[in-house]
Amino acid sequence: MHELSICQALLTQVSEIARRHAGNNVGRIVVAVGPLSGVEPSLLAAAFRLARSGSCAAKAELRFEPAPVRVRCRECGAESECRPNRIFCADCGGYRIEVVSGDELRLLRIELSATDDVPHRPPSERTN
Repeated sequence: MHELSICQALLTQVSEIARRHAGNNVGRIVVAVGPLSGVEPSLLAAAFRLARSGSCAAKAELRFEPAPVRVRCRECGAESECRPNRIFCADCGGYRIEVVSGDELRLLRIELSATDDVPHRPPSERTN
Protein backbone atom coordinates (compact mmCIF):
# COMPACT_ATOMS: atom_id res chain seq x y z
CA MET A 1 0.00 0.00 0.00
CA HIS A 2 1.94 3.02 -1.25
CA GLU A 3 -0.55 5.37 0.42
CA LEU A 4 1.18 4.80 3.77
CA SER A 5 4.54 6.01 2.43
CA ILE A 6 2.76 8.98 0.83
CA CYS A 7 1.22 9.83 4.22
CA GLN A 8 4.59 9.58 5.93
CA ALA A 9 6.09 12.00 3.40
CA LEU A 10 3.09 14.32 3.77
CA LEU A 11 3.42 14.30 7.56
CA THR A 12 7.14 15.07 7.31
CA GLN A 13 6.29 18.12 5.20
CA VAL A 14 3.47 19.17 7.54
CA SER A 15 5.70 18.78 10.62
CA GLU A 16 8.36 21.00 9.05
CA ILE A 17 5.78 23.69 8.24
CA ALA A 18 4.32 23.49 11.76
CA ARG A 19 7.80 23.84 13.27
CA ARG A 20 8.60 26.89 11.10
CA HIS A 21 5.37 28.60 12.15
CA ALA A 22 5.57 27.62 15.85
CA GLY A 23 2.47 25.44 15.65
CA ASN A 24 2.29 22.33 17.76
CA ASN A 25 -1.12 20.99 16.75
CA VAL A 26 -2.39 20.52 13.23
CA GLY A 27 -6.17 20.68 12.96
CA ARG A 28 -6.70 20.16 9.25
CA ILE A 29 -4.62 19.20 6.22
CA VAL A 30 -5.98 19.90 2.74
CA VAL A 31 -4.51 18.21 -0.33
CA ALA A 32 -5.35 18.30 -4.02
CA VAL A 33 -5.63 14.87 -5.59
CA GLY A 34 -5.80 14.54 -9.34
CA PRO A 35 -7.63 11.57 -10.88
CA LEU A 36 -4.46 10.66 -12.80
CA SER A 37 -2.22 10.75 -9.69
CA GLY A 38 -2.49 7.04 -8.96
CA VAL A 39 -3.68 7.85 -5.43
CA GLU A 40 -7.06 6.70 -4.18
CA PRO A 41 -8.38 9.26 -1.64
CA SER A 42 -10.23 6.67 0.48
CA LEU A 43 -7.06 4.56 0.83
CA LEU A 44 -5.00 7.67 1.57
CA ALA A 45 -7.48 8.66 4.30
CA ALA A 46 -7.28 5.19 5.87
CA ALA A 47 -3.46 5.24 5.78
CA PHE A 48 -3.45 8.77 7.23
CA ARG A 49 -5.40 7.63 10.29
CA LEU A 50 -2.56 5.16 10.99
CA ALA A 51 0.38 7.38 10.04
CA ARG A 52 -0.66 10.47 12.03
CA SER A 53 -0.35 8.73 15.39
CA GLY A 54 2.28 10.35 17.60
CA SER A 55 2.79 13.32 15.26
CA CYS A 56 1.78 16.97 15.56
CA ALA A 57 -1.14 15.95 13.32
CA ALA A 58 -2.36 13.17 15.62
CA LYS A 59 -5.89 14.60 15.70
CA ALA A 60 -5.84 16.29 12.30
CA GLU A 61 -8.54 15.94 9.71
CA LEU A 62 -7.43 15.16 6.15
CA ARG A 63 -9.51 16.87 3.46
CA PHE A 64 -9.35 16.47 -0.30
CA GLU A 65 -9.94 18.95 -3.07
CA PRO A 66 -10.32 17.65 -6.59
CA ALA A 67 -7.75 18.61 -9.22
CA PRO A 68 -9.38 18.53 -12.66
CA VAL A 69 -7.61 17.01 -15.64
CA ARG A 70 -6.41 19.81 -17.93
CA VAL A 71 -4.55 19.24 -21.17
CA ARG A 72 -2.73 21.39 -23.71
CA CYS A 73 -3.10 20.37 -27.35
CA ARG A 74 0.12 20.06 -29.33
CA GLU A 75 -1.83 20.49 -32.56
CA CYS A 76 -3.91 23.64 -31.97
CA GLY A 77 -2.36 24.95 -28.72
CA ALA A 78 -5.67 25.08 -26.83
CA GLU A 79 -5.84 24.26 -23.14
CA SER A 80 -9.00 22.52 -21.95
CA GLU A 81 -10.46 20.36 -19.21
CA CYS A 82 -11.32 16.75 -19.96
CA ARG A 83 -12.47 13.57 -18.25
CA PRO A 84 -9.80 11.16 -17.01
CA ASN A 85 -10.91 8.43 -19.39
CA ARG A 86 -11.32 10.71 -22.45
CA ILE A 87 -8.08 12.63 -22.76
CA PHE A 88 -8.15 14.68 -25.93
CA CYS A 89 -8.44 18.33 -26.96
CA ALA A 90 -11.91 19.75 -26.37
CA ASP A 91 -11.36 22.33 -29.17
CA CYS A 92 -10.07 20.31 -32.12
CA GLY A 93 -10.45 16.71 -30.92
CA GLY A 94 -6.71 16.10 -31.25
CA TYR A 95 -5.11 13.37 -29.22
CA ARG A 96 -1.54 14.76 -29.24
CA ILE A 97 -1.77 16.47 -25.88
CA GLU A 98 0.26 17.07 -22.76
CA VAL A 99 -1.27 16.86 -19.30
CA VAL A 100 -1.16 20.24 -17.55
CA SER A 101 -2.89 19.16 -14.33
CA GLY A 102 -4.80 16.26 -12.88
CA ASP A 103 -1.84 14.00 -12.16
CA GLU A 104 -0.76 15.71 -8.96
CA LEU A 105 -0.99 15.13 -5.24
CA ARG A 106 -0.24 18.51 -3.68
CA LEU A 107 -0.38 19.92 -0.16
CA LEU A 108 -2.61 22.99 -0.40
CA ARG A 109 -2.85 24.20 3.18
CA ILE A 110 -2.75 23.25 6.84
CA GLU A 111 -4.49 24.73 9.86
CA LEU A 112 -2.25 25.09 12.91
CA SER A 113 -2.76 25.88 16.57
CA ALA A 114 0.07 27.40 18.55
CA THR A 115 0.75 26.61 22.19
CA ASP A 116 -1.86 29.16 23.28
CA ASP A 117 -4.47 27.33 21.13
CA VAL A 118 -5.05 30.36 18.94
CA PRO A 119 -5.35 29.35 15.28
CA HIS A 120 -2.22 30.37 13.39
CA ARG A 121 -2.14 31.12 9.69
CA PRO A 122 1.01 31.87 7.74
CA PRO A 123 1.30 35.59 6.76
CA SER A 124 0.36 34.79 3.15
CA GLU A 125 -3.08 33.55 4.28
CA ARG A 126 -3.97 36.35 6.69
CA THR A 127 -6.72 38.79 5.84
CA ASN A 128 -6.76 42.40 6.96
